[in-house]
Amino acid sequence: MSEKSPLLNYRPTNSTRACGGPESKDEPANRRPKPGEDRGHRLYAPKSDRKLGVLFGVVIPTLLSMFSVVVFLRIGFVVGQAGLYQAIAMFFLAYVIITMTVLSVCAISTNGALDAGGAYYMISRALGPEFGGSIGIMFFFANVCGSALYILGLVEAITSAFGIPEASQSAAVIGASHRVLPSGYWWSLLYGTVLLLICFLVCLVGAHIYAKATFIIFLIVTTILASIFSSFFAVEPRMITLPDSSVMNTSTQTTANYTGLRLHTLEGNLWASYTVDYTTGAMMNFATVFAVMFNGCTGIMAGSNMSGDLRNPSYSIPRGTLVAIFTTFITYNLLSLLVALSCERPILQRDYSFFGAINVWPPLVTVGVYSSAMSAAMSNLIGASRVLYALSKDDLFGGVLALARKTSHSGNPWASVLASWLLVQMVLFAGKLNSIAGIVTIFFLVVYATVNLACLALEWASAPNFRPSFRCFTWHTCTLGILGSLVMIFLINAIYAFASIAFMLLLLMLIHYLGPISNWGYVSQALIFHQVRKYLLMLDVRKDHVKFWRPQVLLMVANPRSCIGLLMFVNDLKKSGLYVLGHVKLGLLDELASDPLQSCYDSWLSLVDHLNIKAFVNLTLADSVRRGVQNLLFITGFGGMRPNTLVLGFYDNCPPGDHLQGQVILPPDHGLDIVCPNKGPGEPLFPFFSSVRDADKPKDLKEEEYVSVITDAIKMGKNVTLARYFSRFNREDVLGCGRKTRTCQGMAGPFVDVWPLNLLRPDNRGYVDICSLFLLQLACILHETRAWSQARLRVFLCVEAGGRMRDEEEAKLRLMLKELRMSAQVQMVAWDQVVALHWGRRERATEEEWSEEVEDGPKETFPSNAALLTDEYVHAVNCLIRKHGAPQPAVRFLYLPHPPADSSRYRAYLHQVDLLSQDLGPTLLIHGVTPVVTTDI
Repeated sequence: MSEKSPLLNYRPTNSTRACGGPESKDEPANRRPKPGEDRGHRLYAPKSDRKLGVLFGVVIPTLLSMFSVVVFLRIGFVVGQAGLYQAIAMFFLAYVIITMTVLSVCAISTNGALDAGGAYYMISRALGPEFGGSIGIMFFFANVCGSALYILGLVEAITSAFGIPEASQSAAVIGASHRVLPSGYWWSLLYGTVLLLICFLVCLVGAHIYAKATFIIFLIVTTILASIFSSFFAVEPRMITLPDSSVMNTSTQTTANYTGLRLHTLEGNLWASYTVDYTTGAMMNFATVFAVMFNGCTGIMAGSNMSGDLRNPSYSIPRGTLVAIFTTFITYNLLSLLVALSCERPILQRDYSFFGAINVWPPLVTVGVYSSAMSAAMSNLIGASRVLYALSKDDLFGGVLALARKTSHSGNPWASVLASWLLVQMVLFAGKLNSIAGIVTIFFLVVYATVNLACLALEWASAPNFRPSFRCFTWHTCTLGILGSLVMIFLINAIYAFASIAFMLLLLMLIHYLGPISNWGYVSQALIFHQVRKYLLMLDVRKDHVKFWRPQVLLMVANPRSCIGLLMFVNDLKKSGLYVLGHVKLGLLDELASDPLQSCYDSWLSLVDHLNIKAFVNLTLADSVRRGVQNLLFITGFGGMRPNTLVLGFYDNCPPGDHLQGQVILPPDHGLDIVCPNKGPGEPLFPFFSSVRDADKPKDLKEEEYVSVITDAIKMGKNVTLARYFSRFNREDVLGCGRKTRTCQGMAGPFVDVWPLNLLRPDNRGYVDICSLFLLQLACILHETRAWSQARLRVFLCVEAGGRMRDEEEAKLRLMLKELRMSAQVQMVAWDQVVALHWGRRERATEEEWSEEVEDGPKETFPSNAALLTDEYVHAVNCLIRKHGAPQPAVRFLYLPHPPADSSRYRAYLHQVDLLSQDLGPTLLIHGVTPVVTTDI
């Protein structure tokens, strides 16, 4: 039977299933699902039509899937090569693996409504489309190769019974009247093609033909197995003629004895005796024999595939599947024991169809081989087509599998059947059963390992909705199933194992980056949540140390359209720290019917994906911008992951530009062939952000409120950064050449200028304070990022031209930079004439004016000589900065003074900061309040 196992991780109601329910009469059966819709296979029968119980719905399909050509043609091969001890060990190991997998299947299948699609459906709905799609392809190829394997086994049985031997075989055998079929590779390929064509025609008409014959085939196989068991006791000892083979050059024995049940025969079959396989000429070992044997253990999920026809799937699947694997385990081991007791080893090693020679009526075994092989081949062909159809309906590979969605009027996916048939035909060129047995086994083991991984992930995620009614499993059984499957994969064939895993990972990455976003639920998100919560609790803020400080930034964004450059720059500046995009929407929840922010998050997250920045999004609703920023500073983050730096755009009259115009942005539910282009000029990009503010339209906050936001952040212990002219910053223009190109062309990297002195307080010549060091630290962090590694830092130190302390100050600054491990060029700037403007104004001030200014506030606030700072002086400072900015730097770092304590001076403060940074290009005005550097190890 094909291995299709359904799952949905929720609890359905009795009246309606959320997914996988019968389609309405008005909905076409082959309708292409909408993006984001649950596009699982809808092959469920109505509840009133579910009549199958444990026996007919699960036990019989699973037994027929496991009792295939292996039980008739390869039991003797396993015992003959590996001996009875190792044969039993192989069966035990194989059944440990499949039993652990069965426990996982039972757990997942009893956790919600089931649908078709096999292991693909189960894994995709548990682990997400990436794992589900990649494993679905692997499961598809496993069924394709499995179908070819059973066809080849059937051809081998036919040519062994009716084929005309080659010229090297004995004349007695050649003269047998029933041997009428020519032998050879191409003849075997022809027979396989004809048998496969029969299977294809049956599957093309519909799977119901095979389903109706299931019970009859089960009776035939059961009767033949009973005759085989009875023959060991009823048939007298006899001599068996062995088929000759050109690959067995080391043996001249042409006959061997069937001794009946004898202890001395058992003694000769206890230990391993690996030799050359007479059908392929390859030397056998434990791994290759296990690969052939394991094919008789596949098919364990056949019962789960019948869930749509079961009266009680949660009851039938666990019990029926466990009964089936227990029955097959006992049968295989009993057959192995009886074979070891009665047949000499040459029979087991050189005649894989010996069951016919020792049966009470030899044609019965032939009928058993033919019926079981044909049913298994058809079952795998049907299974492969259904998995391919499910993959095409989920649209994980865009238009690549579009043709496989075509169905007949009755709903039979004929295109998928046709594609599966063609692939099986290609596999038939392998020619021998044992040649592809290892590939089939590896594919199935990969699928089983991933099913166990899906159950393990669900268990570890501790999701409240994962509470299956089948509870006979733990994370230990899942882990054992995973490890057992992986170990056997590499023991069977390490090259095939690496190739299959690499192929799966390639598909996983392809779907991850190019596939659509589904609404199936991702267990990875649940696992990440579980682990993040645990580690956030372990991140103790009381253990913070300046050695491990990093910027954790809250960037306030009014409209992303006008600040794309700033978004990209701050992403470079964060140094693996927290990066949060904050936005305040003005309004009161009391006046609204619902929260207007919930519908905005998808747009912001799509922007984050489009810009490829590593940022969180936090939106708030408030009656003012100031109150909204306060809310965000208070509530953003968890534990030790909270913003320590607030970044604001500068308050000026520059008209905002639309930097998203003309962009192509993928919507949240994009597929491989779906994009959402921007609209025409002046139209907003639906469904993202509104148009930028017109230049003549008033802003949402006044100057006083803007400075109040800065003051609030400093009071809350946050560092503040004002970003100006970043609408002119184009990251591609500054860094787009790349490091290798710059090196090859001899181009210099961009300059980053740092002015660590408080230029609005010329009476204070010190530059070694918390704010200055914070400014230097941010510049150094930017330089250490990979994109800015070629940038060159320039630190400007303002000194008096003829002062005695000039050389001493320069030496002190260089020593400090060396101790702080900062690589930068130090440039001394003479600003005597600029300072003279300030002191001239101060000398003209009266003593009373000076006294009043001193009494206005503490020293650490806006400079006590605020009223003495004329526009002429600030403009001169601005000219000094521009004069020493050749070549033009990519960005400047300036010292931002503390706002004044008196709110009436907020306008004057903002005016002076505006003059200071006017026409400087992209500039950061920084005020730091926390220590961020240390010279300790």
